[in-house]
Amino acid sequence: MGSLFRRMVGAAKLQVATYEEVEADRKATAQALFIVLLSAVAIMIGDIRPGEVHLIVNLVGGVLGWMTWVLLVWVVGVKLLPEAETRSDVGELIRTTGFAATPGILRVLGIVPMLGWLVVVVAWLWTLAAMVVGVRQALDYKSTWRAVAVCVIGFVGQLLVIYLEWIVLQSALST
Repeated sequence: MGSLFRRMVGAAKLQVATYEEVEADRKATAQALFIVLLSAVAIMIGDIRPGEVHLIVNLVGGVLGWMTWVLLVWVVGVKLLPEAETRSDVGELIRTTGFAATPGILRVLGIVPMLGWLVVVVAWLWTLAAMVVGVRQALDYKSTWRAVAVCVIGFVGQLLVIYLEWIVLQSALST
């Protein structure tokens, strides 16, 4: 557990060495997935609104959204926009971006009246910065801007997939 907490702190501090460590450690995959799940639960709690009844759907949707984003980032980053040194597999990306989800745990504080929205914004921006570092390290990029571009392209693709899922779900519910 000490290793998990130390790695989470390192990832939150955007320490490149931590991302390199988890990238190389295949045993860290379970830890990374645990962090993603913990972050998704924190976001689910922090985003609770009066009358909300779809908490499990929101939780599952959050995890599936992350998985979709990781897959899109891998395809774009490794197949479409690689640098000469890019050598990566999906597992490396799962581990680095899983640990990069650490700041998202703070989103549980979104339930705090009047201050919660600020914590959510800070945690979201912090998570975004961590994701860029995680992607840069997993894909062996020298350019942070390329990592930013890959993250943005993956995010837009994820939004498109979520929109298409929503259309299918609405269609199914209306029949």
